Amino acid sequence: MAPRRLLLPYPSANLALDLVMLFLYLGIEVTRIFFGSKGNLCQRKVPLAISLALTFPAAVMAAYYLLLQTYALRLEAILNAILLLFYAVELLLGILTLASFSSLDSY
Repeated sequence: MAPRRLLLPYPSANLALDLVMLFLYLGIEVTRIFFGSKGNLCQRKVPLAISLALTFPAAVMAAYYLLLQTYALRLEAILNAILLLFYAVELLLGILTLASFSSLDSY
C-alpha cells in the first residue's frame, strides 16, 4: 500500500510573508537575547531595558505564529503558547531586575 500524501496549496504571497516574518523574528530574538545577557551580566540598566522593550515585538511575532501562520501544526501552537507564557514571566522578572539595579545605584 502506497503512503498517503496530502498536498496543500501554499500561496506565494503567504510564503513570502511567513519567511520575512521568520527572519525578522530571528533578528529581534537574537538582539533581545544579546542585550538581555549583556545587561544582566554587567548589571546595566540600558541593555536590559532594550531587551525588555524588544520582548514586545518578539511576543507579537510569537502571537503571529500562534494565530495567523498559514499552516501550523498543533505542536507549533502549543510551543508558541508556552513561549508567550515564558515571555510574560521574563517581562515580570526583567522589571524586578531593573528595579534591583536601580536600587544598587543609590548606594
